[in-house]
Amino acid sequence: MQIKDGLFSAFQSIANHKMRSLLTLTGIVIGVLAVVTMFSSIYALKNLVSQNMEGMGWNYSIVITASQGGSSSNRRGIMRRPGQSVGTVSYDDFLALKANVPHKTIYATIENNALFRMANRNQYVRLRATNPEFFANKSYALSRGRYFNQYENDNLIPVCVLGYYFAEEHFGAKDPLGEILALGDFRFRVVGVLAKDPLNKGNNMNFNSFEREQDLKAVYLPLNYGANYLGTKRGVHMIYLQAASEAEFTPMKVQARQLLLSRHNMYPNFEFMDIGDMMLTINDEIEKNLRKWNIALSAIASISLIVGGIGLFSTLLISIQERMMEIGIRKSIGATEGDIFFYFIFEALSLAFLGALLGVLLSWLTIMGIEKAIKFELYLPIQGVLLGIGFSLLIGFLSGLYPATKASRIDPIQAIYYS
Repeated sequence: MQIKDGLFSAFQSIANHKMRSLLTLTGIVIGVLAVVTMFSSIYALKNLVSQNMEGMGWNYSIVITASQGGSSSNRRGIMRRPGQSVGTVSYDDFLALKANVPHKTIYATIENNALFRMANRNQYVRLRATNPEFFANKSYALSRGRYFNQYENDNLIPVCVLGYYFAEEHFGAKDPLGEILALGDFRFRVVGVLAKDPLNKGNNMNFNSFEREQDLKAVYLPLNYGANYLGTKRGVHMIYLQAASEAEFTPMKVQARQLLLSRHNMYPNFEFMDIGDMMLTINDEIEKNLRKWNIALSAIASISLIVGGIGLFSTLLISIQERMMEIGIRKSIGATEGDIFFYFIFEALSLAFLGALLGVLLSWLTIMGIEKAIKFELYLPIQGVLLGIGFSLLIGFLSGLYPATKASRIDPIQAIYYS
């Protein structure tokens, strides 16, 4: 029996018994719908966590700060020799790391507070000197204007970028671009305003929202200006380094440590906060737990598919009695037991495949509806689709196995005269 003829006969039988086929398909459609939708929700959650960790600059990263009270060096048993000159972590260290250590992102920050006077109102405001890579790494876009540029940084030009909430509180609907801000003893011209936080936009997921809100209340200056006027001895409070991949993360840490030791006369008056290692550990734990949930939810959803398979099994078994005459005629004109067996198997697989396709289509429509209702980005992952179709075909094959075997062994004479 040719596969083409078997499939044609199977689809012809499905078309001739529309109501029976529709009822049989219902269980399989619901099963595939449940499997694919469950898989999609877990995949979307995993993707959301991964993307937003990256958006906050947490992956494959280290933070370098000056050591507190020399504790880092004492723990290592390293003592500074008399007369040895060792500076703190500085803007020049930042430039050296940027030039010599392979990285994806590098930025430094200097924090300070300044008294802001406007409309008979005094308020202390956080000043943060940094370089534009900070905004890209934290996913802070501009709502208007621009970031400060390299020329302004190199020439100590007093310009600033306002955080979204700072601009909203003090300027409202007025455009602050070009305005001169008096912050303590300094005067800065506004060249840009940050946009609202893209990671916390009413999706019921809080991604370090308090810290990011504080970021958007600050005023940002060029890093070199801050090193000369806000810091001490051109010192910086923090240097952030991010590797391009997990494979490059450890070599980046080693090179950064060696470079700083060589610049600080082998005196480790700096500390590394290994955010990358911590985030990799957290990410692995999240992946493991989501994988377990994925297996558990898919198993629960698969029960619907198994129930659909039982319905398919019952339908095929009952249809044998209805098609006794057809089986007898097929055998009398030369059809073998193998032909009858494959005829029924093809019908079972065809029903399962059609049910799977309808289930995937309904899953897609359901996911689109849920996405619009809860304003949360969902996905239709290819793994979930393949799992639903594959499991459906397996259920179809197993459900059709016994009815096909029984039909193939029917005596043709008894089948023709069956009433």
